[in-house]
Amino acid sequence: MGDFPLKAIISNVITVLIVAAGLVLSLLGGIRLSAVQQGTLLILAIICAVSAAYCFLAGQLSGNTSQMDKLWSILPIVYAWVIAIRGGLTLRLTVIAVLITLWGVRLTYNFSLKGAYTLPIWAGREDYRWQVLRQHKILGKPVIWALFNLLFISLYQNALVLAICLPALAVMDSPAPFGIPDAVAAVLMLGFLALETVADRQQWLFHSKKKELLGSGGSLASLPLPYSRGFNTTGLWAYSRHPNYFAEQAFWLSLCLVTLGKGISHMAVFHWSFVGALLLVLLFMGSSAFGESVSARKYPEYATYQSKVSKYIPFRKYRP
Repeated sequence: MGDFPLKAIISNVITVLIVAAGLVLSLLGGIRLSAVQQGTLLILAIICAVSAAYCFLAGQLSGNTSQMDKLWSILPIVYAWVIAIRGGLTLRLTVIAVLITLWGVRLTYNFSLKGAYTLPIWAGREDYRWQVLRQHKILGKPVIWALFNLLFISLYQNALVLAICLPALAVMDSPAPFGIPDAVAAVLMLGFLALETVADRQQWLFHSKKKELLGSGGSLASLPLPYSRGFNTTGLWAYSRHPNYFAEQAFWLSLCLVTLGKGISHMAVFHWSFVGALLLVLLFMGSSAFGESVSARKYPEYATYQSKVSKYIPFRKYRP
């Protein structure tokens, strides 16, 4: 098995246990919503359902399963402003909506660079991970793939995107003034947004340069370092295998802090609206593992990189 696979298994088990404990503790206090919150949640649920139906039908008919990928960065903006407007555009809700808007604009722009947004809107470049999964001997069967598209890609991911915005819904009619937890959440969200922006920019520049060099007629092995490795080991990527994923998860976990001090948490900390951010951690655990398995097959040095650089939290620098 080797040291690294064992470490990865232990790390994943610990992560799942922590998330499971967090989910249980978050839900122990029950779910209580005011009439305004219930009405707002109904509006959000309708938008979510329409989006899920579109993603499934457009994905099946066009053969492009990246419909939800295109909406992932747009829907939270819609949800945040629906909550903010129905909540009276208080300072807290406005700050949350602005931060989520900045997050969404950045991610939408980043995805557009990859050719995802075109006309007609259901066309464009499909995420490579769906293309790889579609080649699976079982998952790639038309009926199985249709069910996967319906249940996971369209329904579950749409529900998850709505769920990560629920801390804003939880505090939408809170009489508590904008306080320290709100300020801390805003500062952390802005900081992680900046980190994610830098990480994505470094990744884009690296792969653009690699593509340019390969376009000149050379093979990957003939390229100068670090491009000959095939994967990025520069900048933030020298300290974390997924600095963008780390910042993304931290951004939404930081949003959960707005519920503190509002008289709605139980056991001093936990609240049911944390569910979305916690489930997002599991999604990224699976997504990163799948992506790394693809990279390990493509690039000989990737296993060494995995063994020397932390998965998320930037730590020690990569030294081949």
